Order: sequence, then structure tokens, then C-alpha cells
Amino acid sequence: MIKSVQKWFRRYFSDPQVLILVFLLLTGFILIAWLGNMILPVLVAIVIAYHLDGIVTCLQRFHLPRNVSVIIVFVFFIALLIILIVILLPLLSKQIGQFIQELPAMISKGQKELMLLPERYPGFISQERINQMLTFVGSEIASIGQHILTLSLSSVKGLISVLVYLVLVPLLVFFFMKDKDLIFNWIKDLLPHNRGLATKVWHEANQQISNYIRGKIWEIIIVWAVSYLTFSLMGLRFAMIIALFVGLSVLIPYIGAAVMVIPIVLVAFLQWGLDAQFLYIIIAYGIIQALDGNLLAPLLLSEVVNLHPVAIIVAILIFGGFWEFWGLIFAIPLATLLHAVFKAWVGSISNQHSHPETTENTSA
Repeated sequence: MIKSVQKWFRRYFSDPQVLILVFLLLTGFILIAWLGNMILPVLVAIVIAYHLDGIVTCLQRFHLPRNVSVIIVFVFFIALLIILIVILLPLLSKQIGQFIQELPAMISKGQKELMLLPERYPGFISQERINQMLTFVGSEIASIGQHILTLSLSSVKGLISVLVYLVLVPLLVFFFMKDKDLIFNWIKDLLPHNRGLATKVWHEANQQISNYIRGKIWEIIIVWAVSYLTFSLMGLRFAMIIALFVGLSVLIPYIGAAVMVIPIVLVAFLQWGLDAQFLYIIIAYGIIQALDGNLLAPLLLSEVVNLHPVAIIVAILIFGGFWEFWGLIFAIPLATLLHAVFKAWVGSISNQHSHPETTENTSA
């Protein structure tokens, strides 16, 4: 048994580059798991700068100096941030306020609609089942109210954190873009020289993840806009909020679209009951998801993420369990990274067995 384990270990971990790669990955995961909350502004800034750097690179192709390109992109980023704060956030806040004000009336209307169901469908729904549903919904609403009260009591602390983030994150984004080469060279000096496998993994994962992020951003914007226009034209209340979450739901493949059915069904039911308009909204949402899954996503993300749907769902469950919300958001990029690692690892093992003499000379 011990010999078998030793043989397996020598087969898969005899290459020092593999050990270096495993060490770097474990170190990164441990640091994020241990210091994730403390360095969250840094991580957010890295993600934003990582995406904006692609625009900087495009501007450099027009023979613009990097510093000039960075300033242009940073000004564009600040302008978008201001638009978000000045225009979109007040609109969302207004709709949230309206939703809270109208929630009691909507709940009352929903209860009346539910009480009529046993009369309309006596063979399918009983009065006892309706009473159980109302009791359950009442308890859930009470718990949500307590949660909202708790959040409101801690809102001052949250507001201070948001203000700090609004200052720190843009500054970090600017310096990450401006001093990208300096930071990369500093990191390279800290890494071992025998890091060919890690470099290969980085280049492959970097290309796939960058394309994935850009594609997802466009997918979010398009799905959000189409959903907002559709829901607004059909008269659905709180269309902006619902459309925003529909757009963001594409970050969590399969699961996000399924989860968003719940608020859409609830709002439509509380607004119209089981009328034809209710069915039209559900059909419209289904069409949006069908177009997104079969046309938009393949168009934007074709050959970017070569992962099986089962692997995607497992990645969402695992990383979501580790890092909750952020794990759900970054499950696909992390799974892509692990896929690139596994692919490079297997390739390294194959090269060792197909060219053993070359491997020995390299090690020597």
C-alpha cells in the first residue's frame, strides 16, 4: 500500500515545477480564505483593473503612451462610477422604497388571490393547504423584517465601509493599472526561477478568464437592458430592480436563472393574480433566458470556457460553500483556473513519460 502511494506520488509530483505550482495555488487560496475580508478592497480593485487593462492595451495599439492610456481609461471608469451613483442608484433606491411601501397591500392582495384558489381549483388545492402556505409565508415575512431591522441598525457601519471603498478602490485601480509592469516584476522576483509550468498556466488561464469576464460584462448589460425594456413595456412593477438582478443572475449559470423565477413570479402574481398578464410575464422571462442561453451566451463566450455543465454546477456549489456570495460570482473563473492547472499538469506528466531523458537532463 505504501509503495503504491509512493509510486503514485513520484508519478504525479516528481516534477519540481508541479510542486511549485501547487505551492503557489495553495498559498493563494489560503491567503484569500484567511485575509479575504480584510483585503476585499484590494481584491475588488484587482478585478476591476484586470478588466480595464484590456482597454488600456487596446489604446496602446494606437501608439498612445501607457500612462496616457491609463489616465483615459481611469477617467472613463470614474465617469461610469459617477453615473452609477448619481443616476442609477437613486432610481433603484426609489423603486426599493416604493416596493417597501406597497408590500403590505401586495401581500393582502396575494392572500385574497390565494384564498380564491380552492374555489377555482377544488380538485387540486384545499383550504387547509392554503392556510399552511399563509402561515409559512407569514413566518418568513416576520423573519425577513427582523433581518431588515438588524441591517438598518448596522447601516451606519455599512455606510462608512461603502464610503471607504469608494475612495480606496478607485485609487487602487489607478495604481494597479499605472504600475502594472512594476508590480509584475516585483512578483516575479519573489517567485522561484523554475516556474515554467506556472507561467504556462497563467498565460492560458489569463486569456480564458479575461475573455470570460469581458463577455460576461456585455451579457449582463444586454440581459439587463432587454429585461428592463420588456418588463417596463409589459407594465411589471419594479422593473428596474428585477431587471438588474436578472442581468446579474447570468454570473451564476443555470442556478441564477432558476432562482430569479421566484421574485418574478411573486411580483407578477401580487400585481395581477393569475390573469393572462401573469402568464405573459413568465413566458417573456422564459424567452429572454432561452435567447440568452442559446444565442447571446454562445456568441459572447464561444470557446472561452470549455467546462461541462456538471463541472460548472459543482464549482458553484464548492466555491459558494467556501466564500459564499463571492464564491458564487467567481466560481467559473476559479474553475477555469483549476482546469488550466489540471491540463498543464497532465501535459507535464505526459512529457515526462514520453521524453524521460529530456526531463532528467532538465532536472540535472
